[in-house]
Amino acid sequence: MRKKTTAMAGSGDNDSDAQLAVPRIIAAQVSSARSPAVAARVGIALGAAITVCFLTGLLSHWIQHPPSWFWWPPHPVWLYRVTQGAHVLSGVTAIPLLLVKLWSVYPRLFAKPLIGSPIRALERGSIAVLVGAVMFQLATGLLNTAQWYPWKFFFTTTHYAIAYISFGAVAVHLAVKLPVVRAALSRPVTEPADTDRRPSPNIVPADRERDAGMSRRAVLGIAGITAAVACLATAGQTIPFLRWLSVLAPRTGQGPQGVPVNRTAAQAGLTALASDPAYRLHVTVGSRQRAFTVADLHVLPQSEAALPIACVEGWSASARWTGVRLLDLLTVVGGYPGGSVRFTSLEQSGLYRVSVLPPSHVVDSDSLIALRLNGEELDIDHGYPCRLIAPSRPGVLQTKWLSSIEVLA
Repeated sequence: MRKKTTAMAGSGDNDSDAQLAVPRIIAAQVSSARSPAVAARVGIALGAAITVCFLTGLLSHWIQHPPSWFWWPPHPVWLYRVTQGAHVLSGVTAIPLLLVKLWSVYPRLFAKPLIGSPIRALERGSIAVLVGAVMFQLATGLLNTAQWYPWKFFFTTTHYAIAYISFGAVAVHLAVKLPVVRAALSRPVTEPADTDRRPSPNIVPADRERDAGMSRRAVLGIAGITAAVACLATAGQTIPFLRWLSVLAPRTGQGPQGVPVNRTAAQAGLTALASDPAYRLHVTVGSRQRAFTVADLHVLPQSEAALPIACVEGWSASARWTGVRLLDLLTVVGGYPGGSVRFTSLEQSGLYRVSVLPPSHVVDSDSLIALRLNGEELDIDHGYPCRLIAPSRPGVLQTKWLSSIEVLA
């Protein structure tokens, strides 16, 4: 009776897997393309994409929430732009690779016994964690690039925590499957594995004819093409000359003064406050404090820096910023005794209304209190009357609508 309802897994991952029974309705879907040869090759590309995504994601999180041991250089000025762009693009590229990988192995998920021995139960559990964690990371990350948050949890900390689970599960999975991967890669992709050569008496001829319609090379080609298309369709938000091609990029690179805006003054609810003639920028150095009007800031020596502004959602844009060097402004008040500097926005709430600039960035000549952007007075949506702009930093930390600057002890 069992022979009428189950079949041996023709595309088993290894010899022991080949002893597992797959329900006949599922076995009928096991084409030669669903093979270790395909799963191993797609898995390597997927693992590489996830590794790049994980490492660049760690950097991004540590820049925003730096541990005591972390140091991030201000130069080259494009460094954060590149790492964050690589983070988002590798995540987007991983999505089609993950789908092809799941397609190539999913019949094995129905192999019997479903649970079996404790070791098999542990393996099944680890695969569930792997698939669930990676799908969660890629799905929430993709929605984050579009700034759509249909959930209640805080994206940043959750994404950071699950990243360790995802990458750990990938590492464990690779370690377990390494013999299978090595065996699969040692043979040409068209050569069947030993388990593939075994005839499966319960697969009807019609199934075999259908199987012949999709070759392994075709599956690998589809995986490569879809991954490349997904990457190019969004790369333009990071790589300007690809913008014409990136039809799915959430940001087009357009915005006031040629730079996109994530949060406008109206959304922050401070259009009137930022435009108030009574505005003053309060700067504190030790026991000395001075308040600057907008006119006062314009009278000080002006500097210009060509700096990209890069967002954690993946978009970036180059711009020319003009304003007062931060170090010069601190010198006017009382000198710079060293230490980090805290910047506070006119905003009354929000996680990023306050940012802290480390000493290596404070002394950098490209760190400005920007008053102009691309030759024009700073647009209010870009932070008028003034904002912080420092090299190689996330846009969310380039505090807009500055209210105060304070050198920390």
